[in-house]
Amino acid sequence: MRELILIFVGGGLGSVTRFSLGKWISSLHTHHFPYGTLGVNIIACFVLGLLIGMADHKQIISAHSRVFWTVGFCGGFSTFSTFSSETVALLQTGFHLSGVLYIITSLVACLAVTFAGLYLGENIS
Repeated sequence: MRELILIFVGGGLGSVTRFSLGKWISSLHTHHFPYGTLGVNIIACFVLGLLIGMADHKQIISAHSRVFWTVGFCGGFSTFSTFSSETVALLQTGFHLSGVLYIITSLVACLAVTFAGLYLGENIS
């Protein structure tokens, strides 16, 4: 039961953070490209990699903290469903190049920062 409460609270905080940060990043651009979601997803992937690296390799984070931050906060903070709907919207409105670039950039950048976070989390002294 404690894990469910941790996930619930962490997910809520992650969702509020995602919404606020995504809106702020989007407000910095006037282009149709979904910079807010891309930025949030890149940050979420890095944070998730960092947390897992610290939890699994350095044992810096307790099991309960790991559940709160990884499943709860990062689960609420990441936005794959938003990424999917924005990609479909770009493609349906004729922004095919932007849609393809969004897919490629999201996959490459998110995988790269997840590995970077893992590496950093494993090598924190």
